[in-house]
Amino acid sequence: MSDPLYRGALYILLSELLLVLSGISIRLLSAELPNEVIVFSRNMVALLLLLPWLLKGGRQRIRTQRLNFHLMRAAVGVCAMYCLYYSWAHLPLAEAALFKQTAPFFIPLIAAIWLGEAIPWVARGAIILGFTGIALILNPNLETIHPVALIALGGAFLSALAKVTIRRMADTEPSVRIVFYFALFTSFFSALPAALNWISPSLNGWSLILLMSALSTGAQLSLSHAYSLAPAGRLGPFTYSSILFATLLGWLIWGESLSLITLSGMIVVIAAGILAVADRLRRQSPRKRL
Repeated sequence: MSDPLYRGALYILLSELLLVLSGISIRLLSAELPNEVIVFSRNMVALLLLLPWLLKGGRQRIRTQRLNFHLMRAAVGVCAMYCLYYSWAHLPLAEAALFKQTAPFFIPLIAAIWLGEAIPWVARGAIILGFTGIALILNPNLETIHPVALIALGGAFLSALAKVTIRRMADTEPSVRIVFYFALFTSFFSALPAALNWISPSLNGWSLILLMSALSTGAQLSLSHAYSLAPAGRLGPFTYSSILFATLLGWLIWGESLSLITLSGMIVVIAAGILAVADRLRRQSPRKRL
């Protein structure tokens, strides 16, 4: 299979599968450890993995003029991690995966307010359609809304804000420096909550922490490699495969089932996401001459 698009799609599918497996490890860890300890452990492992890069390159690699944005991104990002990790632990796996995938609906709104970026009409329609699907999942009667679902939605919003912060400083900051400062500051920010709720992991707990970190790192590497093979716009729809993986694995492992209205909401959200990606791809393609 030599077509870069096909290979890129396969790496996206691998990335999303690893992401869901990471969510499963988070749920297993939550039976032993508080959410605060899980988040701190994840950030510390990421920081330790980056130390060889830092020692090799010295201070020059971490010199920055955008420390304020690094701090902002880390503060917002660690709050998003608390929300999303909590949702992996307490929501059906498919719903947790879906709420994580709602971040793209918030990004254009945040970018419009903060960066002054215009929102095309098709994208506006996709956002409205996406939030309609979310409303179906939350329950349109507003009688039995799962509070964890609102936490997950808040995590998606914070994740979107963190991504817009990256866009704000990407003109001067290489990706590895952004990742380093994120790991450094999130470790610092999450240290006190972890200390106040500290429970020492068992041997099995440390194994799951390392597995979670390895899966998350593998997902990021697969995602980065996928985008090096093909344009992000063409690969975007494949990111929703995490919802399918989570639905299947949640059923196989925990016997989780979803109501018809929840499944309908998921289909609407996926359709909205694909519509937004298709519109972005259309606008980025050169216009044909008449």
